[in-house]
Amino acid sequence: MPPSANPERVRGAVAAFVAGALPALAFPAPAWWFVAWFGVVPLLWLVRTAPGPGDGAARGWLGATAFVLTTQYWLAGSAGLLLPVLAAGLGALWLPWGWLAHRLLAAPVGGGRATVALVALPSAWVAAEVARSWPPLGGSWAPLGASQASQPVTLASASLGGVWLTSFLVVAANTALAGLLAGGGRLGALMCLAMSVAVGPLWYLLGPDPGAGPVLRVALVQPGDIADSDARQGAGELWTATLVGRRPDLVVWGESSVGQDLDSHPEALARLVELSRRVGADVLVNVDARAPDGRIRKSSVLIGPDGLAGSYQKTRLVPFGEYVPLRPLFGWVTRGSKAAAEDRQPGAGPVVLRAGALPIGALISYEAVFPDLARREAQLGAALLAYQSSTSSFQGSWAQPQLAAQPAVRAVEAGRPAVHAGLSGDSSAFDARGHRLAWCPAGFRGAVVVDVPLGSTTTWYQRLGDWVPVVAFAVLGAAVVRWRRPAGGDTLPG
Repeated sequence: MPPSANPERVRGAVAAFVAGALPALAFPAPAWWFVAWFGVVPLLWLVRTAPGPGDGAARGWLGATAFVLTTQYWLAGSAGLLLPVLAAGLGALWLPWGWLAHRLLAAPVGGGRATVALVALPSAWVAAEVARSWPPLGGSWAPLGASQASQPVTLASASLGGVWLTSFLVVAANTALAGLLAGGGRLGALMCLAMSVAVGPLWYLLGPDPGAGPVLRVALVQPGDIADSDARQGAGELWTATLVGRRPDLVVWGESSVGQDLDSHPEALARLVELSRRVGADVLVNVDARAPDGRIRKSSVLIGPDGLAGSYQKTRLVPFGEYVPLRPLFGWVTRGSKAAAEDRQPGAGPVVLRAGALPIGALISYEAVFPDLARREAQLGAALLAYQSSTSSFQGSWAQPQLAAQPAVRAVEAGRPAVHAGLSGDSSAFDARGHRLAWCPAGFRGAVVVDVPLGSTTTWYQRLGDWVPVVAFAVLGAAVVRWRRPAGGDTLPG
């Protein structure tokens, strides 16, 4: 490449970085869900017009890096200067997508290549999202399909193939739009665009209806950002006491709402048992405390009028927030950030808690981003998904509404209603089709009672599991093998 072309490369790289941030507007807090259906087109176009496949891959990487940074900018407080490095590392998962996008969409675009692109590019994108969902890499935060959390009609596709299918359809629609602009295979692009947009609404209309079912009165307690653990628990008790006479069936507190190990502090347990008696409902609290064995655990603990009714220990811990991956290598990050000074102890896996006759799938905070956990709870017989979170470290940021929207996606995937109690906001509740039943923003303080219909259904995603990722990786592999050799004057990096 002659030196005179370097400024063009720099401009293209900067433009790709800016364009990559655009789809982030589809997620809370802006929550402009419709942007997802065309927001990837500018990045696709910049990748398509790159000088070569290597530059196309680089532009895809830069765009994905910007997307990660924009959707998770609030992690700067816990990850510190490591955040840009982590974002760039995660963005590298989109290198195959960028390379394929250039190979398939660069001019001239014939009908054959355009048709392949409509399948291969969504597959490459989903493959990157699935790889990113590996827990040590941070989980499946902000997959494009999750941008539809506020739209049960377009989100309905998640009941067929999880959030991965919704992501596939969104990227397919963007690819079709880019193909139309490129002028190749317009009929196929139009058909793909129509099909991608229609799958969710059609399944919403024609798929099984979970029905209303019996109604459960669930109280969500949101005391606010209180640093002192005793004061935090006291505030939770005070707000829960206001429920006396309102006849809830279940009370859900947020994550870290109890700062004492209940086995070691019987007086704290006795207060909660008495509170349950007064309110007339089981209380699902969350204990973040050092256990008698010296390890710190986060546990959902169900307390009834007769005492402890069961507990669940958090399985998926937040990287850097609750443990530091490869602490001997990255432990230095704790010196300049809010990263965990000591690793929490993970649990063994999902369990079902029983509040009387009601089976509850309790999950904690970050676990809301993992489709497999909610699916497993449904398979174990849970009639209600109950999430507990604490986003106090990210108060006022996009993290709070982003996390509170995730249970809507999990509800649709698992075919079960879901509630989410945020210690300091946002709290939310959804029925089995993802319709919003309640939303308490970060500024809310108190206890809200919401009627949750327990209608449920066995979704295809619950039956088949992650079939979309399997197909995506197979298509991606086939496309890379088919298009690995340069065409025309193209050159590959290296």
